[in-house]
Amino acid sequence: MPTQPASPGAVILARADVLAAISEDVPRLTRVFLSKEHRLAAAQLVQWMQAAGMHAHIDAIGNVIGRYEGQHPNAPALLIGSHMDSVRDAGRYDGIFGILCPIACVERLHQSDTRLPFAIEVIAFADEEGVRFGATLLGSHALAGSFDLAWLDKCDANGCSMREALRAFGGDPNAIASLARDPAATLGFIEVHIEQGPVLLSEGRALGVVSAIAASTRFQMRVEGLAGHAGTVPMGLRQDALAASAEMLLAIERIAQTRADTVATVGRIEAQPGAINVIPGQVAFTLDARAPSNTLRDQLCAELQSACDAIAQHRGVRLTAHVLQQLNAATCAPHLMQQLETSLKRCALPTRILPSGAGHDAMVMGSITDMAMLFVRCGNGGISHHSDEIMTAEDAALATDVLHDFILHFQPRST
Repeated sequence: MPTQPASPGAVILARADVLAAISEDVPRLTRVFLSKEHRLAAAQLVQWMQAAGMHAHIDAIGNVIGRYEGQHPNAPALLIGSHMDSVRDAGRYDGIFGILCPIACVERLHQSDTRLPFAIEVIAFADEEGVRFGATLLGSHALAGSFDLAWLDKCDANGCSMREALRAFGGDPNAIASLARDPAATLGFIEVHIEQGPVLLSEGRALGVVSAIAASTRFQMRVEGLAGHAGTVPMGLRQDALAASAEMLLAIERIAQTRADTVATVGRIEAQPGAINVIPGQVAFTLDARAPSNTLRDQLCAELQSACDAIAQHRGVRLTAHVLQQLNAATCAPHLMQQLETSLKRCALPTRILPSGAGHDAMVMGSITDMAMLFVRCGNGGISHHSDEIMTAEDAALATDVLHDFILHFQPRST
């Protein structure tokens, strides 16, 4: 008997498996900006884009761009994409699904010899997570014309600067400014992404339309106390930087819990000198604060800072807080949201509108063009940024059907 062809969703998940094997620490998935794994994944994406009928290349910062021309050359483009980098021990669909899904849609157009009044560009952004250099959304900032050239001097844990790493990768630091897109030639940006949370799963829905992306601020906090011998300094006379930091962490958790729709996370903490018999004299920890609006985010940050300052004063330690990055909330374009909802209905799927607590390339691209997002159900309790992240082939196929329908019926904003 002839073999049944694999379903579109199964093909996408199989490709995600191929990319998941391009990792610095297999069987875990870790693929960071400007690594050899980045280069290998980019080359594979170029190959798939070309097979789908696109002209594809790797740009000066390491983004992969695939262009499917419209009915006329140099037509304005609808941009669709997500990121190819990962956190450490990542899930295999975070970012990558938002690249493979539009590739599959373009492949359908190419196979049916369909050209539209506009071009389609599928973008695999080089860096969204910021794992290697601490600055996030680098690929989308380059295309949006908001890349801060001072970031090129940031160094990784081995002391290699971004500038050096980009040159070794084959990129060109001097060409980053030229990557900025002309808003007049851009019709909109769509990002399809695994939800990274449990809402759609808990409601039994496969897909949802995003309303807005939360505002966030990241801090580097440093607490300075006084190191001393663990056996000779009485408890009441200590300036223990780690104990003070622990109290701050609990205050951060408590404040975020009492504010509606806000979250605050301490993801990394380091104590010095790090000896079993020495009172910690210095502690550094990160703080990530998020809220649905800029105002709520700023209020949350102010309350967290005030609480930590009070703890530092009470415990006789010194606290400094340095803002690493601040991203403002981004609202999805209503006319694009409406078109996504209509596509859901045409595909016989219910509509669900929900916000994104996670940051995405879409929030940067929204600074130069209308943007919208489509969320796909995240299985296994909504676990993401983890190797246990799950998406089904059925949901992958549904998302591809909806995005394909959206593309076929896409209408730019009326001028």
